Amino acid sequence: MFVKNLFAYWNKVSLVKQIIVGLIIGIILALILPKQLAGLSILGELFVGALKAVAPVLVLFLVMSAISQHKKGQKTNMKAIIILYLIGTFLAGLSAVIASYIFKVQLILNAGEENISAPDGLVEVLKSLVFNIVDNPVSAILNANYIGILTWAILLGLALKYASESTKNMILDISVAVSNIVKWVIKFAPFGIMGIVFNTVATNGLKSLLKYGQLIVLLVGVMLFVALIVNPIIVYIKIRKNPYPLVFKCLRESGITAFFTRSSAANIPVNMALCERLNLDKDTYSISIPLGATINMAGAAVTVATLTLAATHTLGINVDLPTAVILSFLSALSACGASGVAGGSLLLIPLACSLFGIPNDIAMKVVSVGFLVSVIQDSCETALNSSTDVLFTAAADISSKAKM
Repeated sequence: MFVKNLFAYWNKVSLVKQIIVGLIIGIILALILPKQLAGLSILGELFVGALKAVAPVLVLFLVMSAISQHKKGQKTNMKAIIILYLIGTFLAGLSAVIASYIFKVQLILNAGEENISAPDGLVEVLKSLVFNIVDNPVSAILNANYIGILTWAILLGLALKYASESTKNMILDISVAVSNIVKWVIKFAPFGIMGIVFNTVATNGLKSLLKYGQLIVLLVGVMLFVALIVNPIIVYIKIRKNPYPLVFKCLRESGITAFFTRSSAANIPVNMALCERLNLDKDTYSISIPLGATINMAGAAVTVATLTLAATHTLGINVDLPTAVILSFLSALSACGASGVAGGSLLLIPLACSLFGIPNDIAMKVVSVGFLVSVIQDSCETALNSSTDVLFTAAADISSKAKM
C-alpha cells in the first residue's frame, strides 16, 4: 500500500522536480558509495539506449506529418509568418554559433573521444552531407543518419500532400503515437539522469558539474539575447513601430506558461487564447500556432548549435567560418523537426553532430548532457519557442492590416 501511494505521489510530481530529485540522489550516492553502487550507471545507459532507438523514427514521422498536413487555397498570412519563423530560427542558430565561438564551453564525455578525427575541410563536410542526403531510407534509420532521415521525411511529406485524407490521418496518428512513446521514454528521465550523474561524478568528481554550469549560462544567455534583441529587431522591421510592448506581452502570457509546461504542443491552447485576445485573424492563427509548435524553434536551434559546438570544442575539432554558417542553417533545419514535447530538440543534436563526422554514440552522449541541463535549458527553450509563435503571428497580422 505504501509503495502504491508513493508511486501515485511520484506521478503527480512535475518532471522538472523529478529530474532535480534524480540529480540530487545521483550526486549524493556518487559521493557516498561510488564503488558499491557502480551498477547504478546502467540506468543512464538504458535511458540513452532508449533515446537512440526512438529518435530516428520520431524525426521521420513528425516532419513528414507536419508537411503533409499543410493545405492549399486558404487566404492567410501564412507565407509571411513562415518566412518570419525561418528567419528567426536561423538567426537564433547563428547567434548561438557566434556566442559559442566567443565563449568556448567543453563537455565531459567519457569513452571514445580519442577516436574522433576532424574533417579535412569544407569539401569533405559537403561531400559527406551530400552522400548522407541520398542514403537509402531504411539504411538511414538503421544507422541513425539524421540528415538522410530528414531528407526522406521532407520528400515523403511533400508527396503525401496529394494523398487521401485517410492516408494523411494515418501518418498523423503514427506521429502522435511516436510522440507518445517519446513521452513514455522521457518519464524515465529522472532515473536515467540519476545514473548519468552518478557515473559522471563518481568518475570525474564534482568539478565536472562546473562545466554544465557554464553550459547552462551560455544556453540561457543566448536565448535571452534572441528573445530581447534579435526577435524585437525582426518584429520592428516588419511592423515599423516599438516592438517591446508586444514582445513582453507574449513572453508574459505565453512564455511563462510554456516555461512550466515545457511543451510547445501543450501550450497551443494558451497561444490560441492569446491570439484571440490580441484580435488576430482566426483563419491565420488557427494554422500558424499549431504549425509554429512544430517548425518555429528558435530555442531548439540555440540548443542544437550550442551543444554541437561544445562537442567539437571538447573533441578538438576546428570549425571554420563556412562550416559554422552551414551549422546555422542545419541547426535551423533540424530545429524545424523538433518535437513539441519536453526535451524534443535534444533528440536532433545527432543530426548537427553528423556534419562534423561525430559518431552517433558520441552524439547521444551529448544528448545525455543536454538532459542533465534540461531542467533549466528546456524550460527556457520552450518559453522562447512558444512565445515567438504568437509574436511572429501578431507581427504578420499587424503588418497586413496596416497595408489595408
